[in-house]
Amino acid sequence: MIVLGIILLIVGWLLGISILWTIGIILLVIGAVLWILGAVGHEVGGRRHYY
Repeated sequence: MIVLGIILLIVGWLLGISILWTIGIILLVIGAVLWILGAVGHEVGGRRHYY
């Protein structure tokens, strides 16, 4: 999810499409939050680790 967010950020910036930029930021933040929660040991969606 983090990688997809970064790709959408880059594509949105290069093409000047603001909706891709916004979706990229949202995916990047959600991916980072899930990664941090999984890293500290909280179960995310029934899984102990989120990759």
